[in-house]
Amino acid sequence: MSTFQTSDGLSLYFEDHGEGLPLLCLPGLTRTTQDFQYITPHLPPCRLIKLDYRGRGQSQWDENWQNYTLPVEIRDVMELMDHLSLSAVAVLGTSRGGLNAMALAATAPDRLLGAVLNDVGPELDPAGLAGIMTYLGHRPAVHSMAKAAAALPHVLKGFEGVPAERWMQEAHTHFVETKDGLDITYDPRLRDAVEAGEEMPDLWPFFDALAGKPLALIRGAGSDLLSAETARKMQDRRPDMIFAEVPGRGHVPFLDEPEALAAIRAWMEKLV
Repeated sequence: MSTFQTSDGLSLYFEDHGEGLPLLCLPGLTRTTQDFQYITPHLPPCRLIKLDYRGRGQSQWDENWQNYTLPVEIRDVMELMDHLSLSAVAVLGTSRGGLNAMALAATAPDRLLGAVLNDVGPELDPAGLAGIMTYLGHRPAVHSMAKAAAALPHVLKGFEGVPAERWMQEAHTHFVETKDGLDITYDPRLRDAVEAGEEMPDLWPFFDALAGKPLALIRGAGSDLLSAETARKMQDRRPDMIFAEVPGRGHVPFLDEPEALAAIRAWMEKLV
């Protein structure tokens, strides 16, 4: 188990395997390094680094929930890079991880080689945000992994043709079994941070900060967070951006779909 200590004293969990292009995987809001379990076996050789944000997964919870913000997470990312003696990384960012990639491009462009944005962009659909708030910070109402797996397709909209085995794997990814039933894998006070957060700034300048860097966008065709219109706007601003829309997937694609894999591999070829 690998950890490092942040400048404000928290112990954060990370994984670091392989050699070559440093590819940093940043998960979604409530997610962990397990966000990338499906794509890992399919990636070209690289130095694959994964991080659990503070308050998530195997990282330490912050006594001050007001630190569960993008600026603090970006600071944590750069401190991990310093810990690993990496001047720059490529980022594969799922949802919030993509926002962090854009923020890194805007605040420390020399530290970012390029980015894949997994089902996220500079405009977030209110319907998707509202959907996240229905479960954020709450323990699941069901008390077994089997029932959680059966419920996930109804909670996560836009998914089609996902086998039961994958939903069971997802249940084990997002929940833990306790003597009192299932629990979430993150600090429930993350909800307080989101509710107390200030209004999101205009993120288009953050997206534009990716100019000149290899960029790919993956969108679930049934996504309720990244609209098709926003994806088109992103393509208009970055005609060279690799784009893949994954059928039968909502927010977020698993990343081992053929369309997602092809886009990520093509993006990685631009980085080597």
